[in-house]
Amino acid sequence: MTNNFIIRPAQAADRDFIFTLSPRLAEVAKLPWHTNAVVQKMQDDYIVEVIDKPIGPQVTLIAEKNNITLGFIHACSHKDSISGETCGTVPLLAISPKSQGIGVGQALMQAAESWAKEQGYRLLHLEVFAHNNKAQGFYQNLGFEAETLHMIKKI
Repeated sequence: MTNNFIIRPAQAADRDFIFTLSPRLAEVAKLPWHTNAVVQKMQDDYIVEVIDKPIGPQVTLIAEKNNITLGFIHACSHKDSISGETCGTVPLLAISPKSQGIGVGQALMQAAESWAKEQGYRLLHLEVFAHNNKAQGFYQNLGFEAETLHMIKKI
């Protein structure tokens, strides 16, 4: 499928759009040991942290078509937990509901991968909520594999 998405660096004017997608990022967590409010606050706080308080190499990119904003991705540097080497990571990727399934996520991931290669990174890391099967399938189709699994038990 060929789409003419424009992938561009995020601007200050994109901040509101990014935060409109925060509930979509939080709703897929499905963590019964945390309230929805706690998960939403964590997601909002995390967006503020990575967008407003940058540390190290990073990029936030916006996908748009016909001047309509479709989604965003944030990539930054990360220390690999196995080798200790610096690599890239994608802590945030969100697509507007009406834009899902048309290749926006793939275009943004490709842009993040290109950014990571430009930084000289050998690996691209990401984390996905354990119950987000749709996202896991998406990332697996892009060649990502599970490396470690964090587990938790409500006691």
